[in-house]
Amino acid sequence: MSLRSAFTQILTSRRVRSVARGCRAVARTVARRHRTLVLFYEADEPYSELLLDVLPGLARVYNVDFELRPVGPPDTSAAPEPEKLAQWARRDAEALRRTYRIPRSHSDVEALGDPDDNARWRQAHGHYGSGMIWFEGEWYWGIDRLHHLERRLGANDDELVFPPIAEPDGPTGGAFDMYFSLRSPYSYLAMMRAPVLAKRWQADLMLKPILPMVMRSLPVPRAKQLYIVRDVKREAERFGLPFGRIEDPVGRGVERGLAVLHQAIPDGKGVDFAQSFYTGVWAEGIDAASDAGLRRIVERAGLDWASAQDALSDESWREAVEANRKEMFALGQWGVPTFRVGDRAAFGQDRLWQVGRWLEEGAA
Repeated sequence: MSLRSAFTQILTSRRVRSVARGCRAVARTVARRHRTLVLFYEADEPYSELLLDVLPGLARVYNVDFELRPVGPPDTSAAPEPEKLAQWARRDAEALRRTYRIPRSHSDVEALGDPDDNARWRQAHGHYGSGMIWFEGEWYWGIDRLHHLERRLGANDDELVFPPIAEPDGPTGGAFDMYFSLRSPYSYLAMMRAPVLAKRWQADLMLKPILPMVMRSLPVPRAKQLYIVRDVKREAERFGLPFGRIEDPVGRGVERGLAVLHQAIPDGKGVDFAQSFYTGVWAEGIDAASDAGLRRIVERAGLDWASAQDALSDESWREAVEANRKEMFALGQWGVPTFRVGDRAAFGQDRLWQVGRWLEEGAA
């Protein structure tokens, strides 16, 4: 096991997280402080607006205090396509508002602190974005992560005010595309779930791999990397998926994986290989850049190692993944995983419910 893999195991350890929560709770009790949620709010930012509408009511339900800390927009290093993000956020937030039936309340809440000072405090505590709630050492993004926060505040699954939105359970027919990166842990979550849902929906799933952002000269800030790893761990636990023993495939590992995947997709083994690759690099600490590691990934996916070695010498995958990237950008999306149903596209592993509803509409 590499030192990096050992570090990420500790970083994502459920036991370490539980101990940290306990220590913070004890410190609060000793200091006689009340439980307080801190909302980092960006004016006119759709996810911030949603949280501002629901937080007063949520605070009453769980008998907690909350603070509103205004901040400016994130740096472009953390949000590299701000215009695309803004356009998507407006549509996405409206869909969430309709689904959860959230009224536009905007109750008067006193804003605390200077935006620049608040941004520095946020950075010092490990984050970079708006529409975020901080509670005793952990971050919760938007409406989508309130269920994690609610459980931490003591709710059972049947008591959640904002439970995760369920995907349609019956057949829908139709087809959808999935744009993904082999280095994206959110794509890992989606790849382990989307094929199962596609089978349930009796829908065709088309795989569309692209290069990771960092391999397209778009650096990812360290704070963002650390937040994502911790957030994915919580989501992986929810889905019963292993995560945390990480061997980052960036660079040679991704390129070798894409070469084999390019051959596996037309042979009907794309999902098997992608799932094996993701599990290897995100949960088992397998080095996909090595022959021994890649061979293990290849063979347990039911692929032939000799054929995979031939695929490694074929550079045609580069043109294919670039075509997929251009196609995704033409849909108004910039990140992975992205899903397309007809001429509509949704971003994030949290939006598989939206994919299913679009498929239902197509079948209606």
